[in-house]
Amino acid sequence: MNVSDFNYELPEELIAQTPKEKRDESRLMVLDKEAKTIEHKTFKNIIDYIEAGDVLVRNNTKVIPARLYGKKETGANIEFLLLKNIEGDIWECIVRPGNKLHIGTKVIFGDGILEAKILEVMQGGTRKVEFSYQGIFNEILDKIGLMPLPPYIHEELKQKDRYQTVYAKYDGSSAAPTAGLHFTKELLEKLQEKGVAIADVTLHVGIGTFRPVKEETVEAHQMHSEHFYIKPEEAEKINKAKKDGKKVIACGTTSCRVLETVADEKGYVKAIEGDTKIFIYPGYKFKCLDGLITNFHLPQSTLLMLVSAFAGSEYIKKAYEEAVEQKYRFFSFGDAMLIK
Repeated sequence: MNVSDFNYELPEELIAQTPKEKRDESRLMVLDKEAKTIEHKTFKNIIDYIEAGDVLVRNNTKVIPARLYGKKETGANIEFLLLKNIEGDIWECIVRPGNKLHIGTKVIFGDGILEAKILEVMQGGTRKVEFSYQGIFNEILDKIGLMPLPPYIHEELKQKDRYQTVYAKYDGSSAAPTAGLHFTKELLEKLQEKGVAIADVTLHVGIGTFRPVKEETVEAHQMHSEHFYIKPEEAEKINKAKKDGKKVIACGTTSCRVLETVADEKGYVKAIEGDTKIFIYPGYKFKCLDGLITNFHLPQSTLLMLVSAFAGSEYIKKAYEEAVEQKYRFFSFGDAMLIK
């Protein structure tokens, strides 16, 4: 399967640079994968498509201010992007300019409140880095770090919390699970009042999520690893919906990837912690998922491949063409899609 099969033309002006003033006022394209219909709604109308007894599975990870600007001891400017906590104060990081950061090099951030030492050059050019500091690491990040917005967003984010879901809880992501950005607390309460169960999983999103696939064929691509966990009480909610013949609807591709990583052949899940490299593309047989809420994804991305696997490549291609015609907003701060 060729990666180029997942390309499409997108006018640059449709790449959303800022979030909508009200989260749930984004547009919502509703796809029925059986009837092959396309409807145009507003995100808050999603309540009409999720029934009592269904379970909405969301990723409650929290984005950390993972972009750091520092200086080498020589005075040269350096940029770090925290990718993954390996253990303790040791992280995998993207560093720029990478050719100047060899093993043993030290970098100073925030007038010395944080220091980093390069331990290892990792596969793909990232670095294993050990940080040293006084106090609490996350508090230092809050003070000197910046939100790691994707490279296609060129405008400054005025409110930091708009790149967080309203239910973000556990620090660890380098990027937001963006499908969840459309939910308000009020909309989630209305869903619960209707009888919809809400289950949380945690998957710490790596920046690799947004990286383009560089191979010519889909099968040759190697997925990045992301850490996840699902607690017993959350697994129970998902399994109850399955047992009762109700639907499991994932909010976002990250929630989908957790479900499909841990589900057995009948779609039941278990409480577990681990790392996933699951790569979902057309031909994949879904075990747990019945519905998916997602944003509009980059051309030739693994995320576009995932939604194509769930709904069908030709149908998704048609939907994306219609989204461009109808001037939907694309990518992280863009509009949403419900596939049911």
